[in-house]
Amino acid sequence: MAAPATPRASLILPRASSQSSAGGLTSDRFAASNRRRGDFVFVVNPSGANGRTGKQWKQLLPHLRTRLADQCNICECITSGPSHAIDVTREAIKDGADAVIAVGGDGTLHEVVNGFFWKGSPVRALDRGPDHSTALGLIPLGTGSDFARTFGWTNDPRDAIDRIVRGVKSKLDIGVMEGPNRKPHFFVNVADIHLSAKAGYFASMYKRFGNLCYVFGALRAFWGHNNRDMRIKVNGGEWRTVHKVTALCIGNAKYFGGGMKITPTADPFSGNLEVVILQDFKWYDFLLKLHRLYGGTHLSVNGVSSIRVQSIEVAEVTANGDIFVQSDGEHFGFLPTKFSVLPGVVDFFC
Repeated sequence: MAAPATPRASLILPRASSQSSAGGLTSDRFAASNRRRGDFVFVVNPSGANGRTGKQWKQLLPHLRTRLADQCNICECITSGPSHAIDVTREAIKDGADAVIAVGGDGTLHEVVNGFFWKGSPVRALDRGPDHSTALGLIPLGTGSDFARTFGWTNDPRDAIDRIVRGVKSKLDIGVMEGPNRKPHFFVNVADIHLSAKAGYFASMYKRFGNLCYVFGALRAFWGHNNRDMRIKVNGGEWRTVHKVTALCIGNAKYFGGGMKITPTADPFSGNLEVVILQDFKWYDFLLKLHRLYGGTHLSVNGVSSIRVQSIEVAEVTANGDIFVQSDGEHFGFLPTKFSVLPGVVDFFC
């Protein structure tokens, strides 16, 4: 799934530095880095949450400068469209940034995480030495911000800035998915298949309605939905058939769909993924059990199973090429797909 070519982002640099016409890192910033002032690049999606992200970011920026300006060079990057955050994250890492912070929702975080990789391998700084690594941060300001829920974080962006100021980091797992072309794509939260992925695809068309987009997406996905038999292969073992699958979710973290705790035992620092399979659900099952899905108490419900894996391959029993796959709420494609985990591959401010 090749990213479309997009214009490079503009980097609004600290006042002590001059801005290059190409939007790259300037010699002044490298001099600052050599004086042990790291470059922190804030990747902002101004259109997130129907434009609220851009407005909130402008209000937040003075506070951010007050808290962080003495510790690092604050570099602001405003994205201009889909996949742009991927490109600017890769550029920032290659130029030696000490941190890239996603400012927005799960979609922005998803793109930033994918920018940490190129052709399946982590991106490295070009001239900072083999021991240098770029940390990942998050200021959740988007529609869903489901990844932040796993940690019990509040919606106050000032709390997120406090976490970055403290500088405490842990090794974060990243999920990998490969479609028929074997090109790796990365996810940090939850990937899912069939009904939930179809609902996510339609929900993206209604984001102007906020969290109600998930309700509208689900209603459209149920129209004409049929449970399907699928084949799975866990940790490279033998293929087996799972009958009447309604949805299959692969969690690096716990929440998706605007607060549904779908993979309730997932831990993004464990080196494993949690796979939850819903089988033979009818529309009324969701109505009756919705409170359990949101509360994370559904693993004991009939027709629900959970396993922990390092990898899982999922394919149709009868190949029609019409079973949706998504990751972090972004449409990926269709089955077959392989999912696996890269344990502790990114330092994360937490």
